[in-house]
Amino acid sequence: MNLYKNILNNLPTAAIVVDKNLRVRYASRSFRDYFPLSRGKGSLKDAIGCPERGCGKTEKCQFCPMRALFREAIDGKGLAFRLVVLRNAEGENVPLRIKVQPLGKFYLGVVDGSYETEIAREMYHAQDIQQRLLPPATSFGGTPYSFMFEPCREIGGDLPDVYLQGGDTMGLLADVSGKGISAGMLSAFVKAGWDRSEPSPAKAIRGLNSKFGELNLDERSYVTAAAVRIEEAERKIRYCVAGHNAPILLKSETGIDEIVMSAPPISDWMPDFGYEDRTIGYRRGDILVLLTDGVTESRNDRGEQFGLERVEGILQRSANAERFIERLKAALLSFCGAFDDDVTAIAFDL
Repeated sequence: MNLYKNILNNLPTAAIVVDKNLRVRYASRSFRDYFPLSRGKGSLKDAIGCPERGCGKTEKCQFCPMRALFREAIDGKGLAFRLVVLRNAEGENVPLRIKVQPLGKFYLGVVDGSYETEIAREMYHAQDIQQRLLPPATSFGGTPYSFMFEPCREIGGDLPDVYLQGGDTMGLLADVSGKGISAGMLSAFVKAGWDRSEPSPAKAIRGLNSKFGELNLDERSYVTAAAVRIEEAERKIRYCVAGHNAPILLKSETGIDEIVMSAPPISDWMPDFGYEDRTIGYRRGDILVLLTDGVTESRNDRGEQFGLERVEGILQRSANAERFIERLKAALLSFCGAFDDDVTAIAFDL
């Protein structure tokens, strides 16, 4: 039995060993991870964390899919296989394909695809966490805004953020290198490492750059960022860009004004680079846009990029930030259908 335990514990799939009396003799580490309330030994009730008072002693036990599955294998003295729905420790009904086969005088139940199911469940929770990192869907005070966040995979590497600092609205849009889980972890680092108490976008970027150096990542890892502070009292935008797409300002009187700033990304490439703030004035009715290169570099079936001109054309036809974001998202979906990169944009009604 000890040999079986060592083998089962090193398998990525969930497995459980039951005797002919339906007593659980062993549950693998993966099985116990999948059902955290599992004791690993005892009755089937103990193995799956069933809330019933007794195992096999209540009316509901007659309809227990696990008991029925193992009883089928024991009575038939052979292989049994079926789809069962079990409730895990978090109260979720989880469909599982379980195959039971004789193992000497015991019966081995293997959860088919449990490793993939667990990964999918963890991915779902990671998505939920990332959604909680996003700013509120509607303005909470300060400058009104609207945004879109469309990751190309389950987890995205873009990070939009909007918050108040000293009565002024601060906006941050970061884009980390890579895609998927690794990019999501790096974007979470950006969220944690960004100093919201710092009124200067440049100083906040410098601080993040310093913290990034402590990660000791290679040159393939970096973060581009655009940060703004909307100073309503003076009608100025204070901004700093680190290797990111330049912000776009639609002026109600004179049209599009692209804000240009050459500075490297947050990385180990130039660790002591002196990021600095710049300012630009605005008038009431202007719209300020921050976007990632996933927007401009989205491609259609012919390999054509969406491009900055299309973005600016949509912006010029939009009366406000919310309308711009709605039109931009619709245009991108129509242009390319599916995204090969994370697509994120924030628009502010000034």
